[in-house]
Amino acid sequence: MAYFLSHQINSTVCKLPLALRTTSARFVLTENQRKYSSDTGTDSEYLHRSVVPTMHYQKSLPRLPVPKLEDTIRRYLAAQRPLLNNEQYSNTEKLAHDFQNGTGKQLHEELVIHDKNNKHTSYISAPWFDMYLSARESVVLNFNPFMSFNPDPKPEYNDQVVRATNMVCSAVRFMKTLRAGLLEPEVFHLNPAKSNTDSFKKFIRWVPSSISWFGAYMVNAYPLDMSQYFRLFNSTRIPKPKRDELLTDEKGRHLLVMRRGNLYVFDAVGRDGNLVKPAEILSHLKYILADSTPAPAFPLGVLTSENRDVWAGLREKLLEAGNGEALGLVDNALFCVCLDEEEMRDHIHISHNMLHGNGCNRWYDKSFSIILTKDGQAAINFEHSWGDGVAVLRFQNEVFKDTTEKPLVGPNSQPAAVDSASAVRRLEFKLNTELQHGITKAKENFHAAVSKLTIDAMEFKQGGKEQLKKKKLSPDAIAQLAFQMGFLRQYGQTVATYESCSTAAFKHGRTETIRPASIHTQRCAQAFVQQPDQHSVEQLQGLLDACSKYHGQLTKEAAMGQGFDRHLFALRYLANSKGLTLPSLYQDPAYAAINHNILSTSTLTSPAVSLGGFAPVVPDGFGVGYGVHDDWIGCNVSSYPGRNVHEFLRCVHKSLEDIFHVIEGKPLKSS
Repeated sequence: MAYFLSHQINSTVCKLPLALRTTSARFVLTENQRKYSSDTGTDSEYLHRSVVPTMHYQKSLPRLPVPKLEDTIRRYLAAQRPLLNNEQYSNTEKLAHDFQNGTGKQLHEELVIHDKNNKHTSYISAPWFDMYLSARESVVLNFNPFMSFNPDPKPEYNDQVVRATNMVCSAVRFMKTLRAGLLEPEVFHLNPAKSNTDSFKKFIRWVPSSISWFGAYMVNAYPLDMSQYFRLFNSTRIPKPKRDELLTDEKGRHLLVMRRGNLYVFDAVGRDGNLVKPAEILSHLKYILADSTPAPAFPLGVLTSENRDVWAGLREKLLEAGNGEALGLVDNALFCVCLDEEEMRDHIHISHNMLHGNGCNRWYDKSFSIILTKDGQAAINFEHSWGDGVAVLRFQNEVFKDTTEKPLVGPNSQPAAVDSASAVRRLEFKLNTELQHGITKAKENFHAAVSKLTIDAMEFKQGGKEQLKKKKLSPDAIAQLAFQMGFLRQYGQTVATYESCSTAAFKHGRTETIRPASIHTQRCAQAFVQQPDQHSVEQLQGLLDACSKYHGQLTKEAAMGQGFDRHLFALRYLANSKGLTLPSLYQDPAYAAINHNILSTSTLTSPAVSLGGFAPVVPDGFGVGYGVHDDWIGCNVSSYPGRNVHEFLRCVHKSLEDIFHVIEGKPLKSS
């Protein structure tokens, strides 16, 4: 059945992967394709009431295919070709074919059997969870990304406490809609006029969930996996020695609020299960903002930025010191709201604040935190192990839409006449000398890490998606090519490059890697950067076209679970779990090099999101967040001291200028 389903998708959805371009698997859909609400109604408890139950398609989703081993090896070698010289490539090719015909073949056969025996999930799900939860590095910079909200179109609603109140109310409404099964299912519509209609929804709701996916497929609609959504609320990553755990406790009705490093809780959901009155939430948040309690000398939140084993040990000490009840309130809170005291100067300041902040006013382990600065800038920072951002972006889009179109409080709203002093509890923790020392050390480590991070941004205003599409060029392919050209211009080489792509079209799909560095981008970049006088405009246009077509192929393969990275990862994981000697393929320096992703890239465009960002994944890398808009291209890039991010962006801008010159039929000049 799995093979039949994947064949069905492969044969019909050639356009689907183009929409699965993601930041940590975040979807880029048009407004028409992303319209969710079936019935908005006037019910203040829910965002909408979907005609189709939220999880209606989940049972019948197709399974993530295990690629053929020969296809994986072929794709792996194609990705290695531009990174290696002839001698290195010859060695890597031999090791890869030996693996394919020997140990790899045996491991692959075992993986296929294991996959057939676990049809409730995907072959990558458990290993991927294990990879995240076993990582011992700090989640700050290494894993947690951020996505900032666009400002509310009505400036007066960007007041910190007004916006915080509206976001809390909309977030709780989202949670209630999700848990009641009334949230519109996540579906990609290739033909919205047929599938995103009331008549189709009224029909499909009566189709049994065991075959509902096929009903959607018949009208070119593709439901997406929603298994991660339940981890959005009441969830926290708990540090444990060697491997962390994910905790989700839906009994919690309270919100965690942080200000000046102090932690507060109050109920956002009443005993009756309904949203607490917005005027009361406004009152409680105003009370917290007016609290004169000084910033603690030993802010507990900074411990969540520590090495995971260190934090696990200190958490045990916290429990031994009698802090179990307070920690429990943090762990099972609905989510975290961070009220910051700073005003933001510019996009760079926003990026630093939302990505890492000062370390004291955050609980980085919560599934997500909504951060609001003094001037009403807002963002989501989320812990990455529980999911890939699909649920977070959906949540962010819905919250932005709800708060801007149907805000429950305004600048003239009066807080309720309630006793916030009784309703709000500031958590107090018993700290002995050892814990105080641990917090002090965590602050030192945090500041040492974030002080090395540089972020810069660039806006290219000479063209964008519309112009590229007119020339039948993939906007994403051209952006990725500009990064290859930029790096070649700056450093004279082609390096390992990572672009994340969601596999949420499959049950328990996670992500697959698009490998943008190819022989096509290498040839094109060398022609533009190193040999501009040796090629005609027509030849350069031909090279651009080849890059675009090949990148499109890679993207389609990745979205259909036909990349090579996750398959090779799963085979290595299986070998390790069996205690086998690591196969030679994985000991090859070329394998280590292709997984040392110097260019780590992700794209995101959404009506709710202003910008997103993350740190480099290796010390000598760049973290490249980018968006290709109708008539401009934006990049938000981070680096450590080993790389010059300012020069990189200058080189990328120059590369985009050259590309658009050639697209317009103008010859290149030597630079």
